[in-house]
This record gives sequence, C-alpha cells and structure tokens, in this order.
Amino acid sequence: MTQLSDRARQYARAPANAERFLAELFEFLRIPSLSGDPAHAADVRRAAEWLAEHMRGLGLDKVAVMETAGHPVVYGEWLGAGPEQPTFLVYGHYDVVPAAIEDGWSTPPFEPVVKNGRIYARGATDDKGQLFIHVKALESYLKTAGTAPVNVKFLIEGEEEVSSPNLKPFIETHLDLLKADVCVISDSSMPSIDRPAITHSLRGMTYIEVEVHGPKQDLHSGFFGGAVHNPALALVEILSGLYNPDHTIAVPGFYDDVAPLTPAEREMIARNDLSEASLKEITGVPAAWGDANYTLRERVSARPTLDINGLWSGWSGPGPKTIIPAKAGAKLSSRLVANQNPHKIYELLKARIEALAPPTVRVEVRLLTTGEPALIPFDLPAMQAAVRAYERGWGATPTFVRGGGSIPIVADIYTLMQIPVVMMGYGLDDDGLHAPNESYSVEMFQRGIETAIVYMEELAGLKG
Repeated sequence: MTQLSDRARQYARAPANAERFLAELFEFLRIPSLSGDPAHAADVRRAAEWLAEHMRGLGLDKVAVMETAGHPVVYGEWLGAGPEQPTFLVYGHYDVVPAAIEDGWSTPPFEPVVKNGRIYARGATDDKGQLFIHVKALESYLKTAGTAPVNVKFLIEGEEEVSSPNLKPFIETHLDLLKADVCVISDSSMPSIDRPAITHSLRGMTYIEVEVHGPKQDLHSGFFGGAVHNPALALVEILSGLYNPDHTIAVPGFYDDVAPLTPAEREMIARNDLSEASLKEITGVPAAWGDANYTLRERVSARPTLDINGLWSGWSGPGPKTIIPAKAGAKLSSRLVANQNPHKIYELLKARIEALAPPTVRVEVRLLTTGEPALIPFDLPAMQAAVRAYERGWGATPTFVRGGGSIPIVADIYTLMQIPVVMMGYGLDDDGLHAPNESYSVEMFQRGIETAIVYMEELAGLKG
C-alpha cells in the first residue's frame, strides 16, 4: 500500500503536475462566487458547475450539482476501494466573501497571482485552495494506480459564508447518500509551516439583540433630565450586571453545562500557548483581560464568553444635541463550549436581562442566530491517523488545538451522521482570510496534497 502512496506523492510533486494543479486552482479562483450577494448568484452556480465538471474529468461517479433552497451543493464519489474499506467524506465550501480592489487589495482579488511563493486571491485559503487539496490527492491515486486506499465522497457547499442555512436540511435528507466512516474538513490553519495543527474543538454561538425603550420619542434633557430614566443609561446598567468583578459571566446557570477541562486537555492546550506579550502585539491592547483561573489560550478557545458586539443610542453626529433618547440597543454574542445548548443559553440570558431591567423602561430581547459547539475526542483512531499523516506527509508532528471560532456544520455532521470530524487545516493563521490580500502558500498547498494522500492510506490501515 505504501508503494501506492509513494507513486501518488511523486505524481503530485512532478513539476508538470504541480504547475497544472496551480493553473486549475487559478481557474476556480477566478470565479467570484460571492454567496451573500444576489448579483453574483450566477457566479456561485458557475463555480459549482466548474467543480462538478472537474470531478467528472477525474472519473468520479454520481457527480451532481444538487439543489437546495439557496445555492447548490456539489456532490461526487469514488467507491472503487470496495465496501471492506473505510469511506471518508470531504466537506468544503466553494463560496467566498466579497472583495474589491478599493478594499485595499494590491492586485485584483479575482485574478490570482503568485508573489514570493504565495497565491493572492479571494478564496485562496478560504476555502477553494484547501478543499482542492483533497480533489488533487484523489487524482494523484487514480492517475497512477487507478485506485485509492479508501472510498471518497465529496460534499462541497456554496453557503458557508452565509452561515450554511440550507446544509443541515440537505444532510438530513441525504443521510444514505453521504454515509461515511469519517468526515475530513480542511478550512482551518496552523501558527507556522513547521507547526501543523488539528482542530478538535469549535465553539458554538448564541447571538442576541437587546433593545431598551423609554419615552415615546426623544426628549429635551433640560426639561426631563432627572425625571425620566435615560434608556442608554438603563442599557449600560443592565449590561454591567451581566459581568462579575472577576470578569466571569453573572448569569445564573450559564456555566452549569460547561465540560470541565481535563489535565490532558490543559496540557495539550499549553503546547500552543498564547503569551500576554503576543496578545498585546497582535491586538494592540495595553493589557490582557479575563478569568485569571484560565490561561489566555484557554480563555479564547475552551471557555464560554459573552461579548458586546455593538451599541447604539442617542446622538452621535457632529456638535451637541441635548436629548434623552427614546431607545437604546446592543448586540451580544456568546461563544459556547462543549455541552452548552445555544437555546438554553438564550433563555438564561433573556431571563437575566429581564430581571436586571428596572420598571422605568421596557426591554426586548431577541434571538438572532445560534450554532452548536463541537468537541471531537483527539484519541479517536481517525484523529490519530491524521497525526501520522502529518508526520509522514507534512514532515512534522501536529498539535491538537481548540478553535475559538464557530463552524456550526461540524457539530451537525458529528451529531447527524454519528462520525468523527477531523479538521486538518492546511492554511496559516496569517493568510488573511476575509481580509484584503488574502493569500495561500504554494508550498503549503503542495504539502497539503501529499499529507491528504498519506491520510487516505492511514485511514485504510484502520481496517487493515
């Protein structure tokens, strides 16, 4: 079996093939598949059709652009390894966020260029470049041996950048089609090229909006100040009541379901520690903040949070305007960890805010969006196979990390399909995803293909 992977890696490494892989990726990147902009709906579909046609050209079966209530899903499969071998499902997304030269790009965002060993284009790392790694890894087997060590299915969506509103229903409807032993996602990153990382946890989300209403209209503060409770003041009083002096969250029941960190987990997190000096350099803040019982890396990845994302009220234009505003509002997000239920957290936050609200104002609390947290044990065989794949294909031993962000579909796949989700990121933390001049290292693209080739072999060994 190792001979098959060696030949596949040599194929991927051959200069002519490596150059062609990049040229094909560039074709993919040139399509402005902006899922959040209705004006680009045709481009989103064009990207889906391009990817489907590319898969057909490699000999995949059942390749289809499958409809959803929004943008389509691209599906394809190769099951030539036979039923006795594992099947792994590759998830990725072909949609991207907006980008324009006036945003600060040095080159047109949908005309990829290579500078200093990096591909500059929107979607280069998030996620066209990373998902394409798995397409090229499978090609490398099929074009050399005519077979692969495991069965492969692709589930590539076009709505990840707009929170995947139609993917969960799609999965629920197509559980038999998507049946697999493990799901692999490459849509994450590592600190540096010599420090690969496997993300085994992502936080969930409860996002709410709070609105405080006072008088029926803005009032003259000279006539009514001191007699009418200012809604802006009431709002900040309510918000301050959501936090304790030690920077923990003062919402009864908020921490009840939090899965405690084991010593092994804390030791693993410490391998990717974040110093206060680094935090200050990255963010520009004068000092760190938070629960002193946890390290900085634990605070930003393994503990739940409650953040104020926006505030509005009163007059903010030039010059004075002495009013008592009629209302004030805030948006709050809570990042959640394993075992926390987003809807339960919403009810707890709502109850606490309503309890803090004085009778002098009226308060509305609205739920805007939710996402489930995900925690995948890192001692699962499929996860340990990924470790060996990085060691052989990448050339370094990865660490397991907890991601501070949210990818709700990870929890959906883990729960609905009852299979482990292995997040093998091949990007860098500083690739600039969602930012001007997003880029992706050519070397990491190539090493990612070799690692994905080896991972198929390591998965096959689980049933050997």
